[in-house]
Amino acid sequence: MATYLEAIREGIGEEMERDPGVFLIGEDIAVYGGAFKITAGMLDRFGERRVVDTPLCESGIVGAAIGAALMGLRPVAEMQFMDFISCGFDQVVNFAAKCRYRWNAPVPMVIRGPSGGGTHGGPFHSQNPEAWFFHTPGLKVVAPATPYDAKGLIKSSIRDNDPVLFFEHKALYRRVKEDLPAGDYTVPIGKAKVVREGKDLSVITYGSGVHMALEAAEALDREGVSMEIVDLRTLLPLDEDTVLASVRKTSRVILLHEDTLTGGIGGELAARIAEKAFEFLDAPVVRIAAPDTPVPFSPVLEEAFLPNARKVLEKARWLCAY
Repeated sequence: MATYLEAIREGIGEEMERDPGVFLIGEDIAVYGGAFKITAGMLDRFGERRVVDTPLCESGIVGAAIGAALMGLRPVAEMQFMDFISCGFDQVVNFAAKCRYRWNAPVPMVIRGPSGGGTHGGPFHSQNPEAWFFHTPGLKVVAPATPYDAKGLIKSSIRDNDPVLFFEHKALYRRVKEDLPAGDYTVPIGKAKVVREGKDLSVITYGSGVHMALEAAEALDREGVSMEIVDLRTLLPLDEDTVLASVRKTSRVILLHEDTLTGGIGGELAARIAEKAFEFLDAPVVRIAAPDTPVPFSPVLEEAFLPNARKVLEKARWLCAY
């Protein structure tokens, strides 16, 4: 059984074995093995030329990774917390994302790191900043929920010729475990997965939301309600076909994400459903997300702030009774 964390480490290690152009760069990733130990053992395994410790400077990490990618390497850059990618925001959205459009130059780089709450990290170590990049053409945005998908998607991301932002929910690192198949495998970028078939309502979600929805679905089963769960896995490009197929099947939908409500990915999904599946809806489209405040440090306040299975259950009951 591999944890979510171990699955990502396995995937990165296999890609480094497969392709000598893959290297790691980031703060404390070499000697220390990473803040969450994703890169533990990589320095001994691959050496200091391929596992590179940097100063505490996210803009420098991103800039060096872009330059290396343009020269034909495949950097995997770690943000110690994804919150701090804001320090390299300009280089990501105004340079890396636009190189292929401007002069057909591939930028095969991955920026990966922990995101999300549930670990009492406070407002600077608990954000879900994926929506910042969801709006930017030229990027790919990945957010796996399971060890199998985490390994398969990190491998696909490293092999991709466009810049990929890879969001790892830190509360899942050691919480979820799964048997992984032997041998090489990948999970395609841009393809959602129906993780649970249902007929009464759909939950469209990703990352930590998948596990909230699964917990709520078990409770609803005992009440005779069948919930379908779609794990987006990739946010950009978005698998619209799988989302719309589920909505057309069940006629009721909850859009669930841990990110704050306003400007979140749920709003874009709601718009597409309204445009392309309105006649199939039997009830309003419902969003469950965090309120529009910074993430609280207090455990009690953070619990109230974050979506959870109980909140999903309450909304699902309301939606089925509508």
